[in-house]
Amino acid sequence: MKFYDKKNRRLIVIERKATPRFWDQHWAVGEIRKKIKAGINNRLIKKYTFKFLKPGTKILEGGCGLGQNVYGLSQWGYDSYGVDFAENTIKKIKKEFPELKISVQDVKKINFPTNFFDGYWSLGVIEHFWDGYDKILQEAQRVIKPNGYLFLTFPYMSPLRRLKAKLNFYKIFQNYSDNNFYEFIFDNNQVKKRVEKYGFSFCLKYPFDATKGLKDEIFLLKPFLQKVYNSRNIIAKGVKLLCAILFSKIASHMVLLVFRKDEK
Repeated sequence: MKFYDKKNRRLIVIERKATPRFWDQHWAVGEIRKKIKAGINNRLIKKYTFKFLKPGTKILEGGCGLGQNVYGLSQWGYDSYGVDFAENTIKKIKKEFPELKISVQDVKKINFPTNFFDGYWSLGVIEHFWDGYDKILQEAQRVIKPNGYLFLTFPYMSPLRRLKAKLNFYKIFQNYSDNNFYEFIFDNNQVKKRVEKYGFSFCLKYPFDATKGLKDEIFLLKPFLQKVYNSRNIIAKGVKLLCAILFSKIASHMVLLVFRKDEK
């Protein structure tokens, strides 16, 4: 269920609390080796990593989950690392791919030297912390080299969601605890300003995943688009591509923001 937080211009999603146990269970479905190797096909990460960083540079994924992106980055020639707090998942990854530089760590307190990484990918992480993401940004700022890059993705208030909020389609947030909190859906301009306060300069914005944005926000389309979203056949791929072409700017579920760490 979604609630609108007027003060912060964001949505609050109440479902199930995103604990380490939750993520261990979430990632336990399916063949783990196949899922990890599929990371080599992630066009979004490949495109924007290559746009800003050369192969051979050091990249961290904070909140790496199954490690598929760490695997993909390593296959493309990067010196990639990953950290996550889902301990059982990390054990499974290490069993299948012991060569991957993945470890159990908290993104709020990373055990790496200052100015160690050329790049840092954070993919759908900051929205899951009820008490905010400042500590994540502090650590990212610490471990990224001057002129290095932060790649940040999160669910955001697309034009469609802003319109729905203006028309009072969401229940108004009042007083919920974090017991069943799953994620925030942020105002991307507020996130941008927050990141810039930690010594980063904004480089790029790219909204994506219009299919999910449409299915989650337009009730009449959900039965059809849910099937499309779950399918991998050629027709579903065509529909997803069409949604991306026509609706990315107005209805995407996620947004990528890229920042460069300033030199002091």
